Amino acid sequence: MAKIQGIDSHIVIIGCGIAGIGAAQKLTKDGFKNIKIIEATGRNGGRIKTTTFGNVIVEIGANWIHGPSKANPVFQLACEHGLLDAQAMSKENQALDVGGHPSFQSSFYSSSGKKLTPDLTEPVSQLFLTLLEKSREFFQTEKEPYPSVGEFLKKEIAKHVVEWKDDAETKKLKLALLTMMLKLECCVNGTHSMDLVGLGAFGGYKTLPGLDCTFPGGYEGLIDAMMKGLPEGIVSYNNPVKCVHWNGSFRGANSPEQTFPVMVECENGETVAANHVIVTVPLGYLKEHYETLIKPPLPLSKVHSIQRMGFGTNNKIFLEFEEPFWEPDCEVINLIWEDETPLADVKPDVNQFWMKKIFGFTVLHPPERYGHVLCGWIAGHESEYMETLSDTEVKNSMTEVIRKFSGNPSITPKRILQSKWHSDPYTKGSYSYVAVGCSRSDIENIVQPLPLQETDTKPLQVLFAGEATHWSFYSTTHGALLSGWREADRLITHYTQSP
Repeated sequence: MAKIQGIDSHIVIIGCGIAGIGAAQKLTKDGFKNIKIIEATGRNGGRIKTTTFGNVIVEIGANWIHGPSKANPVFQLACEHGLLDAQAMSKENQALDVGGHPSFQSSFYSSSGKKLTPDLTEPVSQLFLTLLEKSREFFQTEKEPYPSVGEFLKKEIAKHVVEWKDDAETKKLKLALLTMMLKLECCVNGTHSMDLVGLGAFGGYKTLPGLDCTFPGGYEGLIDAMMKGLPEGIVSYNNPVKCVHWNGSFRGANSPEQTFPVMVECENGETVAANHVIVTVPLGYLKEHYETLIKPPLPLSKVHSIQRMGFGTNNKIFLEFEEPFWEPDCEVINLIWEDETPLADVKPDVNQFWMKKIFGFTVLHPPERYGHVLCGWIAGHESEYMETLSDTEVKNSMTEVIRKFSGNPSITPKRILQSKWHSDPYTKGSYSYVAVGCSRSDIENIVQPLPLQETDTKPLQVLFAGEATHWSFYSTTHGALLSGWREADRLITHYTQSP
């Protein structure tokens, strides 16, 4: 009887990203009939966003399947729908375990226009990766010698510098190279600085085996395939939610004789009554709107965890060229500013030198598909400042940087495209990280459904999903998808187990 009653429950999902779509799919497959997704924008996919750049397809949002192997549900779905190439689906590819840091064919250029040699770059890169791995070990020991990953790395680097026997010029280049690697790590973690990333919780993030791969036809192909499995008309687009009112007694527009504990109020005045609401909005949006988005107000334990968790910006800059200035096998171009060191506590002039935060460019392969396109990566405040600039200003700065590092004064990009995730009113950034002072319990607090007391006669009124709510896969699309499935399973289990 309980399961039949559950099938008739009214469930609203806020947000049509992969978490919301995943929840809707699972509930629909289990027989739930009254499901509605409310989406603020005119499109599906959230932070999965594919677009055209000239004649090619590029990813404005999510780029890779991280850890494409059997344990990754995004990879499994992509395989089921035939969205990947043979190499990505091969057993060899799935078996590779790179610990979240794939070994790309990299070129290292210095700001004086020199190409650095492997005998300099390889030992330094290895040192950084070793220290990074060491910083993950504190999660197991539950001891934290420093509050942040950044502080730990810098203290360890300082110990190694003392032992270096190189001349002053080589030491300077090695330190500049380590600074570049810290910028890269900021992009990986979606943070302004590794000084903001908590050391004790850092190792809680889990990597999956498999060499990261991309979607030849675009990541949104997965979203399109998933949407085909949902009933037509399930999504209400361009419909921002103003407030989720819970712990009440609301009458539904289509069933006035029935009362519901939750009512979703939209900005256009529409109201939707529900038994359960799954909130899948990005943490960046939640940080900015939690005071007005949910009423009665969120419990303090949840508020404090939302405030403590980190959420930053990682943007991309796509550049197209007539001819490549890089080697045919090059996969990453790293930029080493020779005047930088991780050991100096310098506050950069963000407005004037924002472009120095770019760690480098990934080369879009294969050229037969993409032509000659680079993707620059920039995180933090500099990334947010870049969003305020015009394409022309960004293009001019990029042209200057590339000419400086390549030593070629005539290189000019044909066209440019930049992402602007911080300015997006419904994301306010890119993805989450576990900040200084955070622990797994903060993610658990955010996940906890409302009302918190399980004795309540109307449980599971407001549930929470999205990448920031997965304790070991935060910041990833597979974390987001698994979180949507988790909340759908919570409701399915509730109605299956109810007397």
